[in-house]
Amino acid sequence: MIDDIIKIAKEAGSVIKDGFGKNFNIEFKTNETNLVTDIDKASEKLITDFVKKNYPSHKILAEESGESGSNSDYLWVIDPLDGTTNFAHGIPIFSVSIGLQKNGQTIAGVVYDVMRDVLYSAELGGGAFANGKKLHVSKNDKLGRSVLVTGFPYNIAENPDNALEKFAALTKVARAVRRLGSAAIDLCYVASGVFDGFWEVYLHPWDVCAGKLIVEEAGGLVTDFEGKRIDIFSQKFLASNSAVHNSIINILEKN
Repeated sequence: MIDDIIKIAKEAGSVIKDGFGKNFNIEFKTNETNLVTDIDKASEKLITDFVKKNYPSHKILAEESGESGSNSDYLWVIDPLDGTTNFAHGIPIFSVSIGLQKNGQTIAGVVYDVMRDVLYSAELGGGAFANGKKLHVSKNDKLGRSVLVTGFPYNIAENPDNALEKFAALTKVARAVRRLGSAAIDLCYVASGVFDGFWEVYLHPWDVCAGKLIVEEAGGLVTDFEGKRIDIFSQKFLASNSAVHNSIINILEKN
């Protein structure tokens, strides 16, 4: 099934790329920071139609259309355009993210970095890859030499879980902290060794399903802010190369 996931992710990426920088409709979901475009919807329809046609018995959990399908061991977790705000403002950092679960365990994941044409993929127990090249997390074990990445939830004005204080504290001790605007790409950069760690609160399953597996298959660690193992429905998400994991947790717990 990984070949099918790769195929449809690239097709969805083509829809997004064709719409980038052109006229499209923008709607607001929860507030003016939470956008959806007709390109998000077109990408999602392409993917969900593919699943319904080729795997009609499987369930689907997609960002824009929610959960659908009959009772099945298999669940497709779909973010048709992760980084909609970037897309809408002409910033070329966004992705298609598709994870496949069986009985609640992610067995395959694909993240397609559309504008860079980089396809990240992983199968449970089979390693992680970028355009076919095997990935491994960084070996850096010093927080002071780390480049980290984070994101903020749409209700950041309410500062949930002291997100701004955590950001400030880690900015003071890490070499640098970046914010790209696509959690799926953030996770793939951790898997690639570009970033040493990533944290964020109030993510959704479709943001992290594929990326979590890719990090783990690249040798990384994914937990909550206390170091406990999590599933894709967690409200607190920390991914790292494992070597700086506890150092990041120590900062997060104090702020």
